[in-house]
Amino acid sequence: MKTYVVKFGGNAIRGKEDLMRLSGEVAELIRNDVKIILVHGGGPEISAEMEKRGLEPKKVAGLRITDESTLKVAEEVLSDLNKNVVESLTESSVSAVGMPAHMCTLCKKKEPYKATENGKVVTVDLGLVGEVTDIDGDTLLDLLHSGITPVVYPIGKDKKGNLLNINADTMAAGIAAGIDCEELIMITDVPGILMDVKDPSSKVDKITSKQIDKLIADGTISGGMIPKVDACRDALKAGVGTVRMVNGKDPNSILTDVIKNVPHGTIITM
Repeated sequence: MKTYVVKFGGNAIRGKEDLMRLSGEVAELIRNDVKIILVHGGGPEISAEMEKRGLEPKKVAGLRITDESTLKVAEEVLSDLNKNVVESLTESSVSAVGMPAHMCTLCKKKEPYKATENGKVVTVDLGLVGEVTDIDGDTLLDLLHSGITPVVYPIGKDKKGNLLNINADTMAAGIAAGIDCEELIMITDVPGILMDVKDPSSKVDKITSKQIDKLIADGTISGGMIPKVDACRDALKAGVGTVRMVNGKDPNSILTDVIKNVPHGTIITM
């Protein structure tokens, strides 16, 4: 059984048309005996809902700072998005079940840490934001063996049952590291890692973790791309063999080219 963990969010896959296109590809892969675990975020939708409620979204080093009000909005928005994803999959004849991350993971609050922002090292405290400490792989694999596609949204809990907002890239990396998967696929709104963010043709086909360090240090990789590549590296360190970044806006193929070994996106290895 070939299993892939696929992460996507609102910048790359947004609205019914995008969801149905992704769902159609998932359905095709399942028909070819490929198993998929989907992990989704919803950053743009969370920010939009916060602004509607008069709350100011705050980010540092590409990650959202979460207080109690932000956490409440995130939980509500992600739960609604999850239902939409499951609905689209069902329409594409995929048996799917949605769940918050705390049904298959254990998390802990992320401690303040050093990060690079605009080329400078800063101390970051994200508030009620967590990181994955343990995966209940059996829950996910039992669903897959039963022909059901899990759709996970990144609201976790700590040992005391306190809710935590988890970056979706971080959650996908944690899940991929906790099961035996072929590859972690990160669906983004760019073709992959670019040497020049304004030039899609500057995409890097393959890159190592050490090379990424240099690109962060010189500012080539910055902003919201930093947590994405950090999550990719975390997955590699935890034992995932390959992480791939692909473009969710690609009109030809989001996922199916990857499974067919057609060159696609940026492959990241240790």
